[in-house]
Amino acid sequence: MIGGGLAGLSAATALAEAGIRVRLFEKRPYLGGRATSYALPDGTHIDNCQHVTLGCCTNLANFYERTGAASKIRHYRKLFFADQRGRVSTINASALPPPFHTSLSFLRFGALAYHDKKAIAEALLRIARAGGRPEDATGKTMLDWLRENGQSETAIRRFWRVVLVSALDEELALTDAHYGIDVFWKAFLLNREGYVLGIPSVPLGELYAGCRKAIEAKGGQIQSRATVRMLRFENHKFRSAVFDDGSEQEADACIAAVRHDSLLEILPEAMRTNCPVFANLKNLHTSPITGVHLWYDRPVLEKPFLTLLDHTVQWIFNRKTLQDSGGQNNQQPGQYLQLVISASYELIPRARQEIIDLCVKELREVLPASRTANLLKATVVKEVHATVSPRPGFDQWRPGQRTEIPGFFLAGDWTRTGWPSTMEGAVRSGYLAAEAVLESAGAPRKFLVGDLPAEGLCRRWAKE
Repeated sequence: MIGGGLAGLSAATALAEAGIRVRLFEKRPYLGGRATSYALPDGTHIDNCQHVTLGCCTNLANFYERTGAASKIRHYRKLFFADQRGRVSTINASALPPPFHTSLSFLRFGALAYHDKKAIAEALLRIARAGGRPEDATGKTMLDWLRENGQSETAIRRFWRVVLVSALDEELALTDAHYGIDVFWKAFLLNREGYVLGIPSVPLGELYAGCRKAIEAKGGQIQSRATVRMLRFENHKFRSAVFDDGSEQEADACIAAVRHDSLLEILPEAMRTNCPVFANLKNLHTSPITGVHLWYDRPVLEKPFLTLLDHTVQWIFNRKTLQDSGGQNNQQPGQYLQLVISASYELIPRARQEIIDLCVKELREVLPASRTANLLKATVVKEVHATVSPRPGFDQWRPGQRTEIPGFFLAGDWTRTGWPSTMEGAVRSGYLAAEAVLESAGAPRKFLVGDLPAEGLCRRWAKE
């Protein structure tokens, strides 16, 4: 197993559970890949960026259960949105059946006018009636589909974009309408549990301790600071991985669970140029996420999180509240906030202090207490290649987990999973890769978990 991100960890734990001796190699000193935590020079541990899950992420939930991390996820049934003046609106479920379960709170959503709510409701109902697959969405961007379906620029900016840019890490003009629509179908319409937000109550790095235990308990190994420089193949079969220290590790099978561009760097030249599966990977584009970490000398946010409208900052997470709820004893009077900006193309070339100043200014607009608080410390983490962009037609370039080379398999959110480049997609790819390995060994086993079941009227519309 090459790569200790979610794709590699999910595949490794599944195979170890099935009795396969797994050896996992990760070039970093920590597990988790792009969803982990690490130490700053002053010893402070931070997540590279706050990651969340939704109720519709069934395989991610299964992975957390499998590795003993489920108790470290706190779930929220109320979503909080703040407009430019700091007025907060809440989305939550009522007793109504899907797809109407959040409609009562949506009617009270203060940042939208009645005509925008009506147009949004009509578009959502159209998605639901089509079972999440409206025919007019094929080959279009999400922005084009929304405009064709009567959405005003205000509705797009204050509703659709707020949800989708955070969920898919891409602007609507670059997003395949299929994936944008799928977010609303699976998270907000199909099942009343789909929208429930899950946030780790501990640093991300602590979520993966169970993976190491599960693998080592079955005789497997995890080796960090192990950088693979080259993969070797012999007679069109996988042979070994060569490391930067010159050592070589042979195996019966290999799952490459690294980024698609990193995979191309370790494949033989002939394979990455002559094999269409690998040559097509250059057609995949990536999109960035910027995380901003702020430490104040006093509390400035009471809620556990807040989604901002009409701002550069999209999410604010109250990490002190989340850690306290996870059982940690934090008596410090200050507050630590994590801010997230997805599809942050404009921020990547900007200086870190400029980004911090922008974020502090926007917080003062929506959090009055921050206007008198002192900022003690701040840092910025730029993930330039955070996810694979879900551009129209990008599925044609995504390979499956099984390759034409015996003994060589792929895992990663960039492989074909039916989901976009998310933590759920990464875990799905890991499970699918583990299934492919076992099937090739003559011991088939299923790990992939299905989507949430359709409820209410959605059950009938999904069948139709």
